[in-house]
Amino acid sequence: MNPGRLLIRADASAAIGSGHVMRCLALAQAWQEAGGEAVFAMAESTPAVDARVGTEGFGIARMTAAAEGRNDAEQATELARQCKARWIVVDGYPFGADYQAALKAAGLKVLFIDDNGHAASYSADLVLNQNAHASEALYPNHEASTRLLLGPRYALLRREFAAWREWKREIPEMARRLLVTMGGSDPANVTATVIDAIASRPDVEIMAVAGGSNPHLRELRELVGRLEGRVRLVENANNMPELMARADVAVSGAGTTNWEICFMGLPALIIVLAENQRLVAEELARQGVMLSLGCATEVSASGIADQVGRLAASAEKRRALSTAGRRLVDGLGARRVVAELTSTAGG
Repeated sequence: MNPGRLLIRADASAAIGSGHVMRCLALAQAWQEAGGEAVFAMAESTPAVDARVGTEGFGIARMTAAAEGRNDAEQATELARQCKARWIVVDGYPFGADYQAALKAAGLKVLFIDDNGHAASYSADLVLNQNAHASEALYPNHEASTRLLLGPRYALLRREFAAWREWKREIPEMARRLLVTMGGSDPANVTATVIDAIASRPDVEIMAVAGGSNPHLRELRELVGRLEGRVRLVENANNMPELMARADVAVSGAGTTNWEICFMGLPALIIVLAENQRLVAEELARQGVMLSLGCATEVSASGIADQVGRLAASAEKRRALSTAGRRLVDGLGARRVVAELTSTAGG
């Protein structure tokens, strides 16, 4: 059965990052594989994000209203009607209780993707929180008809990771290959901070990934040039599973890349790049899935270098982190969400 068309309301920019759109892209891919189509409704985007969405075969509709406001909800509703979407997916911190209520009042089925229970109340048909700290306690005010999809069981991974489900990671006695990835934009240029902290180690091979929306590409290129071959810079990577498979350790922002790292069993240290990542990092550290370096504004170069060195030297610790990550994320989350969309009454 053709599940029909999905309208996805999400934005991307250097400030916002690309995480909201990229996890929605994973959902759109799974919807496409089930026989459906998807259209992205975006008020803000970047050339790199637009190119990726288009390459995957999804349409883009431009929004002109400010996110969260009634005009935005009205535009989204009209777009849903024009493209005959059976569901609208909403992902972004500006969208709250009123936005959900407006879409529901218009007769739409709504999937609301959330991270920290930021809305005052929830009237969406489905609320998805893929984070390890997700619990019903975050959603005391939701409609009786609202179904909560909670935890990494529903983690949205793009389809390029599917081929790696049966892959087994080897844990070397000493980790020498380091992956640095701070997401699609990295407005504070934490990538450069991490490179500076560890580039002096002669025993470490560094691969730094800069997203296509990164505003500091020129600075990073200059930094890597000065380091004369000690660091390789990969821009707008489209082969993240391969890069993660090659690495022994990662230093990453505590965003949506977490779930890819877990799935690939890559031992990692994570840095909180924004307040909305704090609970994510704390819970992953508490569960022994990743090590947290704390907030980017507080971590020091010496602290980064010390923690990377300790993890690189401990095969036992890396093995434990790898096992815990694979146990947490099995890569089937997007399929599970699509199953919920298609089975929910009226879906």
